[in-house]
Amino acid sequence: MQTKTNLARVNGIQLGYQEFGNGKPLVLLHGGFGSVEMFGPNIELLAAGNRVIGVDLQSHGRSPAADRPMKFEAMADDIAALIEKLGLERVAIMGFSLGGAVGLRTAIQHPDLVDRLVLVSTVFKRDGWYPEMTAGMDAMGPETAEFLKQSPMYQAYERIAPRVEDWPVLVHQLTTALKVDYDWSAEVSGLQMPVMIVIGDADGLPPAHAVEFFQLLGGGLRDAHWDGSGMTHHRLAILPGLTHYDINVAPALSAAVIPFLDGA
Repeated sequence: MQTKTNLARVNGIQLGYQEFGNGKPLVLLHGGFGSVEMFGPNIELLAAGNRVIGVDLQSHGRSPAADRPMKFEAMADDIAALIEKLGLERVAIMGFSLGGAVGLRTAIQHPDLVDRLVLVSTVFKRDGWYPEMTAGMDAMGPETAEFLKQSPMYQAYERIAPRVEDWPVLVHQLTTALKVDYDWSAEVSGLQMPVMIVIGDADGLPPAHAVEFFQLLGGGLRDAHWDGSGMTHHRLAILPGLTHYDINVAPALSAAVIPFLDGA
């Protein structure tokens, strides 16, 4: 799917975004070092029934490098400002990994703008990741920029970034952000909009964390009863045979999420 890139100025920075399809608005937020392309075939699958707005987060992809620290809370404010700039009243948000954290903060900070929330491979506290994941985050820093030039993430950035030489800016901002400790459990339990949590059964976080996340929302605490009266409007999906490195491009992701987005 080919589409033009739009640039929006929000909160003193510029965000690149692309639009696909028609229907109810769905804001799509990619993972770290990525861009909207990180969702692969799921973009077209989701756009079959939704107006998908794929945003490149601060300093990522088509968004020019921003001269400010990278923080989940600030990026959430950026998404809220973009939603308002586009004249959208309420949207569904679907975020993967880093994008999931930004989507979660958007729902916490701007609940009036979020109709539904899909969190793919997302933790509600930093130590929700497996220890080897947090160790990997801790090991990265500005000096990682040169090494990462050998990665597919850099090759993707090289194709679409406004200034390829700003790669070290992105690496510095993101590796700094990923070291910050957080625990949003108290705020998660207050979310009122329907939330769907999706992970792979071999993801970067244990299934137990996803279950705990679901329970914080009030899900999975009782039998649903024959008439479904004990069921909440939240959903949990653990997709078989998927990891943190392929769940974003697996068509099974869209297959699981679309009924939830449609209100089922």
